[in-house]
Amino acid sequence: MSHVLDLIGLKKTFNAGTVNEKTALDGLNLHLQEGDFVTVIGGNGAGKSTMLNAIAGTWFVDEGSIRIDDIDVTRLSEHKRAKYLGRVFQDPMTGTAASMQIEENLALAARRGARRTLKIGITNKERAFYKEQLQILDLGLENRLTTGVGLLSGGQRQALTLLMATLQKPRLLLLDEHTAALDPKTAAKVLDATDRIVKKDNLTTIMITHNMKDAIAHGNRLVMMHEGRIIYDVSGEEKKKLTVADLLHKFEEVSGGEFANDRMILS
Repeated sequence: MSHVLDLIGLKKTFNAGTVNEKTALDGLNLHLQEGDFVTVIGGNGAGKSTMLNAIAGTWFVDEGSIRIDDIDVTRLSEHKRAKYLGRVFQDPMTGTAASMQIEENLALAARRGARRTLKIGITNKERAFYKEQLQILDLGLENRLTTGVGLLSGGQRQALTLLMATLQKPRLLLLDEHTAALDPKTAAKVLDATDRIVKKDNLTTIMITHNMKDAIAHGNRLVMMHEGRIIYDVSGEEKKKLTVADLLHKFEEVSGGEFANDRMILS
């Protein structure tokens, strides 16, 4: 069975040769099958965001290779890789155009890569499709197609961003702590919507989270990173049985130290 994603021996060092030299990825290997939904946890500086940026092509790795659907994208620009990827960032403001309406934002996402622009009005058929998609979010946005996005709450904007990132069914969905800026109740809603969207289209997904409970509750596989490598990779039934205490124990066992990020444990 071919993989949707292969990360092979990735190495990345920032500020090489200076006093601020930092090894962010240290021989990282990760392989994702079709439909894998992997949650990623690890302390600050473990390399989680560096890994996502490497996949997205935000910058190139120093060594190793990145393959999406068996296509070597290691040296492809961020722009050229974008067609394979959907990405949602931590800041709810980054993924949407505030001055535009909900339906206009969705049209931009749906027509991405097509030659048509927004000059061609949104058709009734498109509107019906957007309504149907917005219903999945369960936030009442399907009745507010012409509302300006700037009037939405952070959680609503983040849910909309998620929808926009997945409208074209990307080969790989990257979620970079996409609920970290939201209050717990809103975060839970956005995570539920995430589960529904991923399941509906069987999207292969990587979700970085600082919340161990969320990492256990969502997805079919969990990986823990430490010092630029994966130190623990668990899936299926074994993952479902995990507790936060198990994860802390595992971290201490493998890293030989206490888990230093209270925010992760307490949230």
